[in-house]
Amino acid sequence: MSVEIYKRGAIWHYRGTVAGRRLRGTCGTENKKIAQRVAAEAETASWRRHLDGPSAHVTFAQAANAYRDAGKSERFLAAIEDHWKDTAIREVSAGAIRQSARKLYPNVKAATHNRQVIVPTQAIINFAAELEWCASIKVRRFKTATKTKTPATRAWIEAFGDQANADRLPHLAALAYFMFGTGARRGEACGLLWSDVDLFGKKATIHQSKVEDTRTAHMPQAVVVAIANIPTNRNPDEPVFGYASGESVGQVWANVCERACIEKLTPHSCRHGFATTMLQAGIDPKTVATRGGWKDVGTVMKHYAHAMDDPTVTDVLFDTPVTQGQQIYPVTSYKQKGKSI
Repeated sequence: MSVEIYKRGAIWHYRGTVAGRRLRGTCGTENKKIAQRVAAEAETASWRRHLDGPSAHVTFAQAANAYRDAGKSERFLAAIEDHWKDTAIREVSAGAIRQSARKLYPNVKAATHNRQVIVPTQAIINFAAELEWCASIKVRRFKTATKTKTPATRAWIEAFGDQANADRLPHLAALAYFMFGTGARRGEACGLLWSDVDLFGKKATIHQSKVEDTRTAHMPQAVVVAIANIPTNRNPDEPVFGYASGESVGQVWANVCERACIEKLTPHSCRHGFATTMLQAGIDPKTVATRGGWKDVGTVMKHYAHAMDDPTVTDVLFDTPVTQGQQIYPVTSYKQKGKSI
């Protein structure tokens, strides 16, 4: 039998591979004979679904169409659909997906393979699995080199803003301040409408691009001032910063960096700066993730933990009244029942 049983504590479980798909679950019993029967039935049911169920007939194209109809992101889907076409979805294995990434984009980095092929292909199949058309799938990502992201600092933002204002680009200066002050992504900031902004309340409604949700961001005073200095009639349906999309910011942004004689950071470095500056100020990662619109704390820690790499941070373990500027009290032994503790 390709499916085997094993114990986890007192309860039997089963695991194995059926038709190229991993199968695992609990038998829900301490009786070995009953557990063997449960495992055998699970294997038989899996074969039946493979041979006679929807996965025997559903094509990748049909799964992709269902994915689109559900309002999911269509980014990168065209090339993937052209590759698989009417291939039965059950024939799309993890290994085949990795091979398709190499074939579709032969001269790109691993990160591009992951982003443009593996992630969306896996998303389509797992969406079909939710519809009970096939089994879910997990595809191993290509290894990528972890790079330390260079964050924008307050000094960098101020230098950038001064140059942008000198170049009569107050909307670009405000864009930089907004991304640094709220943690907004470039596309999210460019999609901000005047109807999303409350200058008096110092609030902005950000339509988050990655989690398909909105969040209300507090705008520090410097951000409010920068936005208020944008010359516009503030039509509720017009973008605050005047850019049609994030892609249209790139060249003018680089030109301002060059004229300001500062490091050529990308617009996304403002978001990095938001997280890094908050962590360095002692704000806990959970709050940083919430206020910056990250999906979970793990993402913040994975990409921005270097913000707390200062080796002298351990001085806090032996912090003294001297370091705190407090009154010094004499050191005495604490005794309890005649013994020093």
